[in-house]
Amino acid sequence: MKKVIFIFLLFSSFIATAQIGGTNTYEFLNIPISARVAGLGGNVIAVYDNDPTLSLGNPSLLNPEMNGMLTFSYLNYFADINHGFVSYVRDFKKAGTFSAGIRYLNYGTFLETDEGGNELGNFTAAEYAFVLGWGKSIDSLFSVGANLKPIYSSLYTYNSAGIAFDVSGTYHNKQKGFVASVVLKNIGAQLSPYVEGGDKEPLPFEIQAGISKKFKHVPFRFSLDAIQLQNWNLAYNDSIVATNTNEGLTDEEKDERNKTSLLSEAFRHLVIGGEIVPSKSFMLRFGFNYKRRVELAHDNKPGLIGFSWGVGFRIKKFHISYGSAKYHMAGPSNHFTVTTNLSEYYRKGNAPPKPPKEKREKKVKKPKKDKKKKDE
Repeated sequence: MKKVIFIFLLFSSFIATAQIGGTNTYEFLNIPISARVAGLGGNVIAVYDNDPTLSLGNPSLLNPEMNGMLTFSYLNYFADINHGFVSYVRDFKKAGTFSAGIRYLNYGTFLETDEGGNELGNFTAAEYAFVLGWGKSIDSLFSVGANLKPIYSSLYTYNSAGIAFDVSGTYHNKQKGFVASVVLKNIGAQLSPYVEGGDKEPLPFEIQAGISKKFKHVPFRFSLDAIQLQNWNLAYNDSIVATNTNEGLTDEEKDERNKTSLLSEAFRHLVIGGEIVPSKSFMLRFGFNYKRRVELAHDNKPGLIGFSWGVGFRIKKFHISYGSAKYHMAGPSNHFTVTTNLSEYYRKGNAPPKPPKEKREKKVKKPKKDKKKKDE
């Protein structure tokens, strides 16, 4: 049964079809909130360890090692936009590992004016998604999982609600340090549109697959993720734009010249990441997102757009991570994540138990010396 589930998820990644690029609603669901994920290029679904933030993108990564973990993530995004996430994980042995959390995106405060520019006051805009996750190991190698995500969006006077699901499967071989995963993200629908009586918009459905390899004799983990597998053509080719090099060419010749190469299309689907792990208390991360670079980098000054990096370290009972991703020349995004295990604060056996009262030795009072005898 486990092989049937995994093969079905893998096969689905090659037969589904969809489109991206301004055609979906609730796009905030695709913004990386975890500092670790951001540092590794913005997409990581095939790392099987005790990091609960990874289960937001792949619920089949939920496992008993995450039991009792409380996580806070914060993203200082662009133009005063704030993005946050908080979650808690609990393991129930036979039933599996469950997580509960909420992510929010606050667009900030805006000035409201009328047609004449007269100020009418201020208004805010925000979006929320409640995340209920479940993951369970079928055996020592395979695990499955699912996320349920009720969504609420409030943009000025326009409100919308929707629901989404994530379904995933993971193969993890601890001895070889190899992990492979497939995820079907944001399966669902918009329950109520922003405008009453308006058309319902599709959700940003996506199919992803990923692998990671942790080397035995080198403190390094390599990850490779394939995104947007439901749609091969991710590049936008504008045949209307004519440059000096296109002068004198026919429309067909212009279209042929503006076409994206097969190699470029392939790399737009790939996100590369690496972690240097010299100890359990320190990690250094880096990543590269080719699609982000070719779409957002300036032709004359691309800089480090598309590259990302991050660091993680442990201080006592807290695991703190920072991630930075470069989107454009105006500045990077800053991601912060703090994780702690609440079960460590209540774990029995940290201090030696006190003996029962009846077994405690009674203190024997020493007799006082007779001063008179001493004087004699």
